[in-house]
Amino acid sequence: MQLAWSLLLGLWLPCCLAQTTPSNAATRTPTRTPTRTPTRTPTRTPSSLSTPSASVQSQTAQLKVRLSGYPRKHNEGRVELFHQGEWGTICDDDFSIHNANVLCRHLGFVSATGWTHSAKYGKGQGKIWLDNVQCNGGEKSIELCKSRGWGNSDCTHDEDAGVVCKDERIPGFVDSNVIETQADENKIEEVRLRPVVAMSRRKLPITEGVVEVRHRDGWAQICDLGWTIKNTHVVCGMLGFPHERKVNKNFYKQTSKAKANAKSKQSSAGKRLYLERQKNHFRIHSVACSGTEVHLAACPLEFSKANATSACRGGTAAVVSCMPGPLFMQSNGMKKKTRTSSNVRLKGGARVGEGRVEVLKDNEWGTVCDDRWNLQSASVVCRELGFGSAKEALTGGRMGQGMGPIYMNEVKCLGQEKSIWNCPFKNITSEDCQHVEDAAVRCNVPHMGLEDSIRLTGGRTRYEGRVELLRSDANGTQSWGLICGETWSTKEAMVVCRQLGLGYANQGVQETWYWDSSNVTEMILSGVKCTGREMSLSQCQHHKALSCQKAAVKFAAGVICSDTTSDLVLDAPLVQQTVYIEDRPLHMLYCAAEEDCLSKSAAKANWPYGHRRLLRFSSQIHNIGRADFKPKAGRHSWVWHACHGHYHSMDIFTHYDLMSANGSHVAEGHKASFCLEDSDCHEGVSKRYECANFGDQGITVGCWDLYRHDIDCQWIDITDVRPGNYILQIVINPNQEVSESDFTNNAMKCNCKYDGHRVWLHNCHIGDAFSEEAERRFEKYPGQLNNHIP
Repeated sequence: MQLAWSLLLGLWLPCCLAQTTPSNAATRTPTRTPTRTPTRTPTRTPSSLSTPSASVQSQTAQLKVRLSGYPRKHNEGRVELFHQGEWGTICDDDFSIHNANVLCRHLGFVSATGWTHSAKYGKGQGKIWLDNVQCNGGEKSIELCKSRGWGNSDCTHDEDAGVVCKDERIPGFVDSNVIETQADENKIEEVRLRPVVAMSRRKLPITEGVVEVRHRDGWAQICDLGWTIKNTHVVCGMLGFPHERKVNKNFYKQTSKAKANAKSKQSSAGKRLYLERQKNHFRIHSVACSGTEVHLAACPLEFSKANATSACRGGTAAVVSCMPGPLFMQSNGMKKKTRTSSNVRLKGGARVGEGRVEVLKDNEWGTVCDDRWNLQSASVVCRELGFGSAKEALTGGRMGQGMGPIYMNEVKCLGQEKSIWNCPFKNITSEDCQHVEDAAVRCNVPHMGLEDSIRLTGGRTRYEGRVELLRSDANGTQSWGLICGETWSTKEAMVVCRQLGLGYANQGVQETWYWDSSNVTEMILSGVKCTGREMSLSQCQHHKALSCQKAAVKFAAGVICSDTTSDLVLDAPLVQQTVYIEDRPLHMLYCAAEEDCLSKSAAKANWPYGHRRLLRFSSQIHNIGRADFKPKAGRHSWVWHACHGHYHSMDIFTHYDLMSANGSHVAEGHKASFCLEDSDCHEGVSKRYECANFGDQGITVGCWDLYRHDIDCQWIDITDVRPGNYILQIVINPNQEVSESDFTNNAMKCNCKYDGHRVWLHNCHIGDAFSEEAERRFEKYPGQLNNHIP
């Protein structure tokens, strides 16, 4: 018996030692000690988290970390770890900025500026090495942080984590981790279409041509053997187009023949075609996209082998044809045929094709919660709105916080759906999400070249300056000229900032005192009138012939642009809940009369006897934008009103109108912005503006200004109005004196029934009432108008 035990012990002991003491320390699995579940509740609660033993420190230098994925820069990407001879990823459960700081320092950057979840940079492959990682932030390696342990995860690659590192290197850092990942030539970052037809080269956007990828200092082609419509779909999405079209292959066969016969100039096709003289250089020989990818780099690719880049036997260069969205089409006829979604929209974005995602349900707009929000779902939204695939799926209310309901949570689009409404999602309860979690997108949009014909000069930054336009004379000679500053406003400035890709217009300047760096002095355009929604100044109206009373350079138009701005929205239900009628004695209305808050007939009343009938209500105005709302005029020019003891910082802050069914005004009121301040704010937001003691005026992002129904001038004088059915309209910032990201939500309309004693409001909604009224006023603009800039 003793001999048997000795034999068993002899066999077991070497085996045990071999498992616990491997010869290669780099592949050694560290000893883990179970710990308590962390106080922060993870998405999935692991049975136990592991803490590393001291032995791990000896292998820290061996761990390799790299950044991968698309679209990205050198200092951001999906985190991948090299462990046991294999690259793998990290799950986003419990991920934090502390984890990101550890990883970025390991990569040689000083710190992290952010982190991403839900495979923002695309889904990785292979193992998910770590899950529920919890760092304190001071660890030298991610190995030293708490986790489930190597290879122990219940995640999928839909949950791959990424980091954004501060673009500043640690002094003296010589590790090659980042360099190794950037040295890979077999990566695709930039793709273009090279048009073959000469006429197509002059029209933007370019919708058809040979697919080319940037390679080293030039461009290379893709062999079309095995090329599918799914590949085309992905390429078109990258370039800003929602749909693809079939290519006339026979036409391109003629193109190849035209190249061969170019020297003889006998081919009629050769005369029509732009003949590319360089030899095709094939960098990619096979592409196998599924059609749901947002970037060609995410598709399985077969790259050419060394010294064989020009071979594509039996095939030729891949050609793609795309269908632009209505916003980018040249033909009005085509615009009518292709419609975009009417129950999905983007709000709060500074540039075309970006914004907070809002969806329409039961005639009310609401938002989407960012849980599991990823590029596939974002791309579905982008394409249904007439853009390409998504560049970014943004979370955390990055494009401002919406108001009203949140309709969707955990949206899980596959990528091929026609609408986000066709994707699986969860309904929302008030405990699930708040508006701080509103999802947003940045979509790929086609290159239109609109910024090439306009520039800003003389400003202190690239966001401001005098507006100069490029024009061509009859001989084709191009020169720069100025816009007359007369009638120039925020609406025209909005178009300029959009055309230049500089976001919103903070201000339209009629007198420019900028440094004259360009020596351009000639006025070439006057009387410009825009609605504010145009893509470029060429779409606005203006005088046919130049008519500028002040032609000096200092009276040229200028703009100040910004990446962020305010956005005011009225609380419509509150108006409906608080409306009532009051007969107020005249002796209590002297101050109101002084501030012009009564109808004209009040001047003929027998003061101080009698009364005025007032339609009263409360108005609560929220700033849901990304910058504070502040009066355009500085406090030095505010007007003091002794009667009420306050300053007016704006002539008119709100318009109140009672209109007949045909839109004619029956009665009206207005609200000067006395005491424009933060009445209250959302949790976690601090008040900044308070009028007491002559304080500063404005509305902070996340706060609202409440004008109670019992405040003077918070009414419409309806003394002369007969009983009947009317429309109540309230318009905030009616003259657009202050920039906002969205003016279409500044107006509210309600159906109003008045029986001579009482009043009822119903069907109140925020909509395009103001923009429609603005267009009616716009049509009455005097003078000679033209729709095209020379």
